[in-house]
This record gives sequence, structure tokens and C-alpha cells, in this order.
Amino acid sequence: MTRVLLTTTSFQDTPGAHHDLLARTGWEIIRARGPLNEADTLALVGEIDGYICGDDAITHRVLEKARPRLKVLSKYGIGLDKIEVKSATEFGIPVLFTPGVNHTTVAEHAFLLLLALEKNLLFHTDSTRAGGWKRQTGHELLDKTIGIVGLGRIGQEVAIRARAFGMKVVAFGHHFDEAFARQHGVRRAATLDELWAVADYVSLHTKLTSATHGLINAAALARMKKGVVIVNCARGEIVHTADLVAALQSGHVAGYGTDVLDQEPPPADHPLLRRPNVVVTPHIGSRTYESVVRQASAAVTNLSLALRGEKPLAQINPEVAVKKFV
Repeated sequence: MTRVLLTTTSFQDTPGAHHDLLARTGWEIIRARGPLNEADTLALVGEIDGYICGDDAITHRVLEKARPRLKVLSKYGIGLDKIEVKSATEFGIPVLFTPGVNHTTVAEHAFLLLLALEKNLLFHTDSTRAGGWKRQTGHELLDKTIGIVGLGRIGQEVAIRARAFGMKVVAFGHHFDEAFARQHGVRRAATLDELWAVADYVSLHTKLTSATHGLINAAALARMKKGVVIVNCARGEIVHTADLVAALQSGHVAGYGTDVLDQEPPPADHPLLRRPNVVVTPHIGSRTYESVVRQASAAVTNLSLALRGEKPLAQINPEVAVKKFV
């Protein structure tokens, strides 16, 4: 029987049609609670044919142990920074992913974080739940400028929602859809420095790569407007935590709303967890009933097609041919 490892918790914990789809495959499902570190992942691979993963550490060592039995990696989601794709390609293991399934959900979450900060939501709810009636003055989004770093699917959805709030939108990205920008009134920044200089809010929607690791650092923060608010629904490592904390303490950065951290789960003493001008959610930006069903169904379909030797919906290393595995 085909044995498949399933580690993503949102897949497992959210009811929906994806469970029926998985059951109909007839696979033997090995379940674990991710995201797994390298040691935990190593302990589970070696006797599996397929792997539906979340943000587990899938390193060269993991892939080396997993082969030759592991035929396919099917990522639940779009972020591939925890998978050593180069090693998977070297070992002839296709890496599949699910683009286009969570962009609306993540864009909505970005505005949840932004509004929570600008309307002092946590302060007010804490006050009323404690029996108080304390109030702080917030800010409107109207006529403010939002700078979007990365104008892919999620960045575009953020731009659409920003325009609905009456905001000005400036964006920077190496893959820039000019037709979309014209249609939705998005101004292109030629450089990140140009974006930093004009943005009241900075919203991060770019991949984690060697070039973007630590992108938001002391130098970048110094070029931003005093009182800027930063929203991160991308990856925690894009932000240099110590530099951000210093900017939050000085008041140069007025607030930070993030769904991701450089350590997940974070230690109890993580410096961003208890700051009054920071809102942290536990990497749940794409965890809605609608999005989970889309992502999970796509991940199962990808794996099923590949194991049958058919073309998957989306593959990150197409140079690895999908072979007839059964």
C-alpha cells in the first residue's frame, strides 16, 4: 500500500471536503503534528512514498534518508524556503506546490493586522474585557500611502483592498504586472528606497530568499518615514528582529503587525511577543475554512496525479520528470 506522511495541522484540524478526497485515495496515512524540525522529520521518512508537508525542515539529510522510496513531495501552500529544492532535484524528487489558493485570505489578514494596530484594537478589547472603558485615539487609512513589497497574487489582492479603503498604493517587485497596476492605480517604485521614503505603511509579500533575508534591517528602517507601520504576512526572517525592536523602542516605527516570526513557535521571551505596539498572530493568515479546503485539495490532487505518473497542477522543479510510479 502507498504510504503518505501528512504533517500540516491546518489540513488535519479543519473539517472539509479535502478529508474525503484524501480517504478516497486508499493511501495509508501517517500523521504527525508539524511544523517538524530536522530531527523529527528524519525520524519519519524512509518508509513513505509521498509527503504532504507544511513548513517542516526538509533538508538534504532528510531527502537523502527518504530516497529512494519517497517519490513525491507535495507542499501544502506556496512557501518553499524550508525545502531544499536543489537537493530534491538532485535526488529526482518532484516538489509540488499550490499557488493561487490563499491569496485572498492572506490579503484579508494583512488588513486585520493593520487595522488592529491603527485602531488600537487590542488595547480597547483588553480594557472592556477587564471591566474598563479606556480609550485611545487611532488613525484612518484613508489617503494614507501603503507600500507593497512584492506584487504577486497576494500583493495584488492587498492593493485592491487598499484602493477600496481610499489609500494610495505604491509597489516594488521584480515581477511587476503593469496592466494590473494601471487598472488599479498602483504606482511602481523603481527602488525599495523610493518605496521606503513615501510609505505610511509597508506590507511585505515577497518570498524568503538569500536576497530578502534581513531585508528590513537598520539601514532600511532608517530610510522609512517616522511613524511607519509594518505588516508582515510573508516570512519572519525577512525582518531583522533586533533592528526592528530598536526602531519600535525609539518610536521610529509606530507599529508592527505580523503573522510570522523568525522562530516558530517562538520562545517565551521572544522580544516581539509583549510589546504594546506589536500584534502577532501564529502563522494563521491562510487558515480559513475556504482556503484550507482549496490548499489541501490541491495538495492531495497534486500528489495523486504525480503518483499515477500524470502531470501535477504545479511543480517547482519541472526538470524532474514525473515518472510512472505505480
